[in-house]
Amino acid sequence: MTARPLTSGHVDLSGKVALITGTTSGFGDRFARIFAHAGAKVVLTGRRKDRLESLEEDLRAVGAETFSLALDVTEAASIDACVADTLGHFGQIDILVNNAGMNVEGKVVDLSVEQVDQIFDTNLRSVYLMSQAVGRHLISRGGGGGRIINIASMGAYKVLPGLAAYCASKAGVVALTKGLAREWARFDITVNAICPGYIETEINSDWFKTEGGQAQIKSFPKRRLGDVSDLDRALLMLAAPDSHFINGTAIQIDDLQGL
Repeated sequence: MTARPLTSGHVDLSGKVALITGTTSGFGDRFARIFAHAGAKVVLTGRRKDRLESLEEDLRAVGAETFSLALDVTEAASIDACVADTLGHFGQIDILVNNAGMNVEGKVVDLSVEQVDQIFDTNLRSVYLMSQAVGRHLISRGGGGGRIINIASMGAYKVLPGLAAYCASKAGVVALTKGLAREWARFDITVNAICPGYIETEINSDWFKTEGGQAQIKSFPKRRLGDVSDLDRALLMLAAPDSHFINGTAIQIDDLQGL
């Protein structure tokens, strides 16, 4: 499936600073390009320096203001440094997208403690700590609100075979989203989640080319995968300045795959 052309969807994010975790591939790369196209200043983060530099060059080539930072979302000190460096560079953060995530497939009895910790530290604990660090800034500045968008999964609602730990971590993201939304509503900080279904990225593309992957696609009601561009509209809607009345929701974008 070919990604749709970049569009701002008539959402103007000029003057806004968007911090996105995990921009070195897949969803995060697309999110950075979409926000830049909508006029935002974009902070790129991840562990693969070469990927960050390449994306930064692409965005600057089209006139976007951008800044890249090494970030390990499993390390609290790295998170604090990332937020501090972003504020030092741009002076503000208006939008946070908690996108970084990972998975280790395996039966519950087979996963090691280290693997379980890795899944929960990356997928859930990092969302808590990133939101906490950015939330402190949004609250302390005393006005202007903010937007936090968490990337969960349809696995938050449907347990997928061999992915019990992953699904539990993503269900936790949805619960955390609702908790943060309620706690920070008085500060005009909205916290929402997007729950994608199976979308083709470089991480899973090899699997879906196999016989097993093709069989899985045929089991979906529409017999197709999604594309990263299928998340564009929801992302922009939740980031928009006028989305103040959308709070604590988890939008499922899964093409009926979760049924």
